[in-house]
Amino acid sequence: MLVDDHAVVREGYRRLLEREADMSVVAESGDATEAYQLYKTAAADVVVVDISMPGRGGIDLIRQLRQWDAKARVLVFSMHANASIALQAFKAGAGGYFTKSSDPETLIDAVRLVANHRPALCPEISKALAMSRLEDDKTSFDKLSPREFEVLRLIIEAKSTEEIANNLNLTPKTVGNYHYSIKSKLGVSSDIDLVYYCMRRDLVAGFVA
Repeated sequence: MLVDDHAVVREGYRRLLEREADMSVVAESGDATEAYQLYKTAAADVVVVDISMPGRGGIDLIRQLRQWDAKARVLVFSMHANASIALQAFKAGAGGYFTKSSDPETLIDAVRLVANHRPALCPEISKALAMSRLEDDKTSFDKLSPREFEVLRLIIEAKSTEEIANNLNLTPKTVGNYHYSIKSKLGVSSDIDLVYYCMRRDLVAGFVA
């Protein structure tokens, strides 16, 4: 199953994967909310998910899929080689993470690895994760849950409390509680400080759909 908000990208994935005799694309979606519903009937062995999508993003989708089906196998295929984003994807339940700058053929190998319950990491992400462990603030974003990280993404995209609530099917009060918790865990006192905090850690570009 392919989940990416760019139809051209999905078409490229489909053609690449369906050249393999043992692979077929059983469903695809450009929207995380729709993808969650499709998964329930698609009988997909592996879900290939992008992280940055309008509205509900890939990390929250992974969290939902794994809550509904603890055996769901998910491979992230994203343009973002950011260690914090990758760690949140794994925390949510992803089995692999490859960047779109990787050789296209690696997608085939990664799908097979994840299908067989084996971890799949491209060299770019492996290096980013290794480097993140050498930095002093390496655990800053690790303090956030996948749901908090998704709320943070929408805050950085300048979404209002009501918009975030609608995207994530939450009440505005719950969004406010997450908002406060995020700032508390990251040690910032305002949204401006929150944006600068994310900019200094190269996360702002990673949050843009």
